[in-house]
Amino acid sequence: MTDFAYLATSTFLKATPPALRGADAAPRPFGLAGLAWDGSTTNRSGARMGPRAIREASHMLCDGIHPLFDTSPAQALDDLGDLALPNTSLEGMRAAFAAQLPALLASRHMVWLGGDHSVTLPILRAQRERWGRPLAVIHFDAHCDTWQDHFGEPSGHGTWVYEAMQEGLVVNECFTQLGIRSPGERAAREYVRDQGGLIFTARELRGREGSAQLAEVAGAIRERLAAHGRPPVYLSLDIDCLDPAFAPGTGTPEPGGMTTNQVLTLLEDLADLDLVGMDCVEVAPPYDHADLTSYAAATFVWTYLAGRMAAPAKQLSPAAPR
Repeated sequence: MTDFAYLATSTFLKATPPALRGADAAPRPFGLAGLAWDGSTTNRSGARMGPRAIREASHMLCDGIHPLFDTSPAQALDDLGDLALPNTSLEGMRAAFAAQLPALLASRHMVWLGGDHSVTLPILRAQRERWGRPLAVIHFDAHCDTWQDHFGEPSGHGTWVYEAMQEGLVVNECFTQLGIRSPGERAAREYVRDQGGLIFTARELRGREGSAQLAEVAGAIRERLAAHGRPPVYLSLDIDCLDPAFAPGTGTPEPGGMTTNQVLTLLEDLADLDLVGMDCVEVAPPYDHADLTSYAAATFVWTYLAGRMAAPAKQLSPAAPR
């Protein structure tokens, strides 16, 4: 199956590849892998090339020392390259991915570079199995991804939220969507709220930039987590949560989106949550301008990892399932 993989040509933050650290080297606390798949895109394909572009953009972060967290994840990170996945069958991709997930999640705190958003569903399934309980989710996106079918197909990159809730993978009341603004019928647009979750639309976030202005958002997320036994938190970041002015390189751009400042503020202010993993998806380099989208994605992933480094020591290594 390696013939179908878009193998990484460089590593995130120029981290030393595991193969070059020696066969006996222990896994580092954090792992990163690319998911070069865009077989479920509904508009402009190209997200399979996202992992490579994000890695290359991360090299502009130099030594990787974060100015807020004052730490660099480079020496704590194993970049595992792009996973070998089929690139024409959603069912085949998910099956191949699911077979690799348990070992990866058991050895490292994983971050995933997409790829389109259909990759998140198998991750949530594996995380639900690992932790033995449903997860909280923080979901940055322009689109609600709650449709019950994918243009006549049963599953795709716009159905994973609906499927995750239907399968009991998440705590509905601890599912938060940020930046939603795309056209859609009410049943899909309000689905998460109707199931008890939170939605902060892009319109509701307009004009809020810093920590003080976004305190309501962070506070609401914390209150929900506390009220529901503090479940493990998974973060899924679709780059099209950003306005196309900040992220033109994506398959389904939607005007009126979030700014990079807003996303960075929330990533920084929520860094102390019990986060168990992240994906950054839908970066499509063929439509990017001056690599703006790849730079934003690399900075978001770097910020997430630096925040994990600054979190309590118990969060630095893969925790035993609860």
